[in-house]
Amino acid sequence: MTAAVRVTTDLDDIDLDVVHRWLSEEAYWALGRSREVVEAAARASVNFGALDADGRLVGYARVVTDRVTFAWLCDVFVDPAARGLGAGKALAGAVVAAVRPMGLKRVMLATADAHELYRRFGFEGVTDPEKLMILAQPSAQRGADQEAV
Repeated sequence: MTAAVRVTTDLDDIDLDVVHRWLSEEAYWALGRSREVVEAAARASVNFGALDADGRLVGYARVVTDRVTFAWLCDVFVDPAARGLGAGKALAGAVVAAVRPMGLKRVMLATADAHELYRRFGFEGVTDPEKLMILAQPSAQRGADQEAV
């Protein structure tokens, strides 16, 4: 059913109010994220919206990239009512099609449960996880009035 889903990268076609609701209320990694942060992150990223035949947003993903060496695929969410209809496949395929021509050295993502989906598009497990690190509590360095993305 992927043919019934169209993917756009035009942020004007992506309803950020819907994206905000999904991320802040349903996405375990972004619970409570403010509308302002969702919009700021979207404006600083390459965005992918999956639209159904009626033009309704049924999925979202964004890529944070310098467009030269690195990209991070994040905030991938498919409306629970649309799961199984091909939106996730359409988004993953569109992301890979968009980043491959950039010639990036590394494209990464983190997923709790969609490993098989991403494997179909060429993603694989990290072979050297001992090299990966994360900055503990990066938001602790921000002002109290700023929310971490």
